[in-house]
Amino acid sequence: MSTSQFGIIGLGTMGRNLALNVESRGFRVAVWNLETPWITEFLNAHPGAAFEGTPTFEAFTAALQRPRRIMMMIPAGKPVDATIEKVLPLLDRGDVVIDGGNSWFEDTERREAALRGSGIHFIGCGVSGGEEGARLGPSLMPGGPEEAWPIVRDVLEAIAAKSDAGPCVTHVGPGGSGHFVKMVHNGIEYADMQLIAEAWDVLRRGLEMTAPETADVFDAWNAGPLESFLVELTAKVCRTIDSVTGQPLVDVVLDKAGQKGTGRWTAQVALDLGVAIPTIASAIDARVLSSMKQERVEAAAALSGPPSGAVFRDAARAEVIDDLRDALYAARIGAYAQGMALIRAGSERYKWNVNLSEIGRIWKAGCIIRARLLDPVRRAFESQPGLVNLLRDPGLAKVVDTTQAGWRRTVSRAAQAGLPMLAHAAALGYYDSYRAARLPQSLTQAQRDAFGAHTYERIDKPGAVHTEWF
Repeated sequence: MSTSQFGIIGLGTMGRNLALNVESRGFRVAVWNLETPWITEFLNAHPGAAFEGTPTFEAFTAALQRPRRIMMMIPAGKPVDATIEKVLPLLDRGDVVIDGGNSWFEDTERREAALRGSGIHFIGCGVSGGEEGARLGPSLMPGGPEEAWPIVRDVLEAIAAKSDAGPCVTHVGPGGSGHFVKMVHNGIEYADMQLIAEAWDVLRRGLEMTAPETADVFDAWNAGPLESFLVELTAKVCRTIDSVTGQPLVDVVLDKAGQKGTGRWTAQVALDLGVAIPTIASAIDARVLSSMKQERVEAAAALSGPPSGAVFRDAARAEVIDDLRDALYAARIGAYAQGMALIRAGSERYKWNVNLSEIGRIWKAGCIIRARLLDPVRRAFESQPGLVNLLRDPGLAKVVDTTQAGWRRTVSRAAQAGLPMLAHAAALGYYDSYRAARLPQSLTQAQRDAFGAHTYERIDKPGAVHTEWF
């Protein structure tokens, strides 16, 4: 007898916690895992809970009420295709298969189109919030056939994080839109983390503050407009003491940051779509540079720079911190502007009709980039659905206008002190380029025509022309 209302394939960290989340909302859940001992261990760890362990796909699909609702929480790529191939013959028209991993959005487009003919609905669903979010309430970004959304809506709304604006889930759009939005979410996450790290570096090396002192700064910032999960997390990280050395744990962490690929995908797609995302791209570059640890150690001994603390000793500490706060806020707005512009471009290219106000709404809770800033972001797109760039919103433009003096002083101080601020400087360059009525690419285009006859356009009449420059 089919008694389970939802199915989870994959009992890794995320799948296990999502299964617990779904069951806690009153749904009976069938579970399957490639390593069958994991199923037994999971069931034994939760006696009396409404789970049904199924050792085979035949038993798994038989356990599910129709239309079946199945969520795969497995590694992206070939494992997803292999699982679909195995389970597809056991499904019926109207069943829904959800891919909750970080899949490449074009793979999701392909899979959704391939299953469409069989009457099986395929949803690519971005899931943000990590292990804790999966268990207690993530931000969910499902994209796929519109007719599939009502079938899974009750479960997804039940398990999603909740904010004052409702459940942090919406039907993003058709095809691979959900995974595209999650990809950009991760790109913004890269940028935000790098911006915070650069601010911390100024506090640590520029102002020579202790790790606990920097935690006090981030706690203070988290009580204002910069309130966010990542700022709050940073304060906690900076207070943690290493049990081995007795030193702040952050000071004994090797300065090599990893990446799983979604940030790189964001930069690649931005190039394909012709969207500038320099703050996100610089965050990726910063991680790549961090991976060159031995080379950097050797370069540090060979290359010179200014004394890092001199410029900061000439300024009042409170002023430096206030300017740094303003820089982080303005640069964060720039990062969101770039990410939202990329989502808009993707939506237009693939005809997804993504509602950017809804994206701001569902990111308000549960996800890694949840922040107070998302309230004005959501309002901006709600009041101006055709807004081409967040920097054009009057409210956010005013914020940048009032914070840019501190932003500029911060980037200038860091440059004088030899402290790298790749993301802050990139965000500032983006802002200054975006607001420039004329850019020096007039020379770039003239050069292109001069050496390669690529032609150019004149400002006084239409049409492409070529000149023999010399």
